[in-house]
Amino acid sequence: MRALVLHEKSRMSIEEVEAPGAPGPGQVRIAMHTVGICASDVHYWTDGKIGPFVVEAPMILGHEGAGTVLEVGEGVTDLAVGDRVVMEPGVPDPTSRAVKEGNYNVDPGVEFWATPPVHGCLADEVLHPAAYTYKLPESMSFAEGALIEPFAVGMFAATKAEISPGDVAAVVGAGTIGIMTALAALAGGASTVFISDVLPEKLALLDGIDGIVTVDATQQDLGETVRDATGGWGPQVVFEATGAAPAYKALWSLPAPGGRIVLVGMPVDPVPFDIATAQSRGVSLETVFRYANVHQKAIDLAASEAVDLSPFVSETFAFDDSVAAFERFLEGRPTDVKIQITL
Repeated sequence: MRALVLHEKSRMSIEEVEAPGAPGPGQVRIAMHTVGICASDVHYWTDGKIGPFVVEAPMILGHEGAGTVLEVGEGVTDLAVGDRVVMEPGVPDPTSRAVKEGNYNVDPGVEFWATPPVHGCLADEVLHPAAYTYKLPESMSFAEGALIEPFAVGMFAATKAEISPGDVAAVVGAGTIGIMTALAALAGGASTVFISDVLPEKLALLDGIDGIVTVDATQQDLGETVRDATGGWGPQVVFEATGAAPAYKALWSLPAPGGRIVLVGMPVDPVPFDIATAQSRGVSLETVFRYANVHQKAIDLAASEAVDLSPFVSETFAFDDSVAAFERFLEGRPTDVKIQITL
């Protein structure tokens, strides 16, 4: 079968590789249809590593996928040949303590697609556990299905925020994850979600969504804008979705007294934590790493009228043009949210 293989930094190509074969007990064999490009895929291509994860052997890229079931293994009863599906790319060790404690996303032994040395899903076919494979509603396209993975990050962030009905939320950063988080927070009960970015073109993609207020960070201060709109109080929930060190300077005083900060973006290097300000304002802190127990909810919400993911697919490339798709990602066009590849 064909696959997009990364050999080392700056060297990847479409190649013929060995097909995965028949599914084992509890597995399904899936024909991939649409795969989104994540920044992590691009980092492995441009840098050959992300932190401790280093590409030391050829690796198939891609972890945001949707496709069709071709074959089911022994014991699989909730999926059938022909089902359109979405896959959760991280598979934990079911015997691990993290799984037993309900935190499978931080299982040290998790096998996550396209994280060295685990192969990803930018290939004609994959095998995957049925337990981490979900039916795609008929109302949703494969493109929307491939957006469920990043949307699940936003869903997990909104879940960790414990939003109460009517809360005002603020999101720092309108990249893919920031946008997904804003949509999830709004659907999760926030009365208003303020979202800031330095690219007005990104913010313009959210125009017309009731309940979302955009803030051009080059012209306005997010904290001042929210306080002005809330009688000086501020947002009950703040999501940091950039991972950029400068965003942390004003972060600790951004929530309302007694509010909550949810750290979604991951800084490359350590950032300062103003403990005294957070303590004196009674601010609590939550962190997000990938997601756990939210994929089905993310699919159900995306299939409802509350959320429409389709406007955030910016461009779709044929599989033969995969390298061009990665090059497009590197252009960093301000209106791009998600670049996808179809097989």
